[in-house]
Amino acid sequence: MYTGNLLGFGLAVSSSAFIGSSFIIKKKGLQRAGACGTRARSGGYGYLLEPLWWIGMFTMIVGEIANFIAYIYAPAVLVTPLGALSIIVSAVLAHFLLNEKLRRMGILGCVLCIVGSTVIVLHAPAEHTISSVEEIWDLATQPAFLLYTASAIAVVLVLVLYCEPRYGQTNMMVYIGVCSINGSLTVMSVKAIGIAIKLTLEGSSQVARYQTWIFVMVAVTCIVTQLNYLNKALDTFNTAVVSPIYYAMFTFFTILASAIMFKDWSGQSFSTIISVLCGFVTVVFGTMILHSTREPDPQPVSDLYSSLSPQISWIVHANGEIWKHKDNGDSCPEVVAIIQPDHFK
Repeated sequence: MYTGNLLGFGLAVSSSAFIGSSFIIKKKGLQRAGACGTRARSGGYGYLLEPLWWIGMFTMIVGEIANFIAYIYAPAVLVTPLGALSIIVSAVLAHFLLNEKLRRMGILGCVLCIVGSTVIVLHAPAEHTISSVEEIWDLATQPAFLLYTASAIAVVLVLVLYCEPRYGQTNMMVYIGVCSINGSLTVMSVKAIGIAIKLTLEGSSQVARYQTWIFVMVAVTCIVTQLNYLNKALDTFNTAVVSPIYYAMFTFFTILASAIMFKDWSGQSFSTIISVLCGFVTVVFGTMILHSTREPDPQPVSDLYSSLSPQISWIVHANGEIWKHKDNGDSCPEVVAIIQPDHFK
């Protein structure tokens, strides 16, 4: 393995451990904030006053810094798939801390994620040498990548303006789609910033170049958007489902964007490319298995039975109808269950 790839590998692994933990810590903070105010999925921002959420945020920042440095030394096709480790961390912690049970097939899914990531790492290409931020700018403004960027922005706008108001609360792909597509642009701009910082530290200052600050503005915009919609996804859906699907989509779009912009596959043999693609497919199957074995979030009891009057008992017929049982002692045929108000306390 190339020296740069080895350093990037170590940083990416530590990054995944921090980021995987942050999912759980942040969700605990979101739950606490939602217990005494408007939840994030309903547009609330009470979690900003919750210390536990900020601890999770700090943990994620540490992980992202490690990830940021990893992108300086290794190609995105190597660093991004190692995010599979964050899936394992978040799924295991969710099992113990959030009571989101990880079944046997879920464990198999985690193993497949690790195997697929290992295959990708072993066949990752070397990073191309870049000597200035202008060179990165030329790569970012080539017609193929401009077409990708325009398509990504268009899809995100459709998801935000049309799909979110209609399907955001019932279909996690809306929130995850926004995060993943934005994430691919974030990685490209963050990688450009990282290279600019590296060149500056080596004596070739890139601070005065306007291209550097354009990449900074793009990165900040995309990161803020990602955080907002990731919070909504975590607060609305099961963490152990959100994490792997987000990872799979984020990895796919990032590898695609990197292949278009940085031409990662240039000069690589056909067998190497096929091996990386097989590794990615293995990871996708792992995430699908993990997704299919997760239990949906239970609906709160208060939402199910809040309409029932506390002054009377409710009798459920065999045909599914509900009949009020009052104090006059009238009986009802074909009774399946008598539900008392105290049953829900």
